[in-house]
Amino acid sequence: MTRAILNLFRLNSLLLTAGDRLVRELGLTSARWRVLGAILDSEQPQPVSWLARNMGANRQNVQRIVNELRKQDLVTLEANPHHRRAPLVVLTASGQEVFDQAMQLQIPWINDLSEGDSLGEIQAFHRFIEALTERLERR
Repeated sequence: MTRAILNLFRLNSLLLTAGDRLVRELGLTSARWRVLGAILDSEQPQPVSWLARNMGANRQNVQRIVNELRKQDLVTLEANPHHRRAPLVVLTASGQEVFDQAMQLQIPWINDLSEGDSLGEIQAFHRFIEALTERLERR
């Protein structure tokens, strides 16, 4: 298991580097792309702290990335009726467009990356990662 975890660390690094390359021309990084995805995955606008929690990320890092995305006009902050000092992060039309472009770039990349892998292998890998994530979150 230790070797598998070490390989996951290496895989994570390689995925981040590949993601950076993939979306560079869109003015994104893997981190910015990930935050845009987290915003879209939310059923309703969330404050930075909730986005960070849902991503399993550090709030300060997510705040820094949100600030960068605001400068790019990809997100905006709106008043939070439940907490004056925790505005809601909302995707702009430009943010949606850039995210959609990133996902279009991702399709051939992920198809190529997963070539030769069966659906069963991919599903088993996904279940394993989800199980590890749940165990760690419970601790």
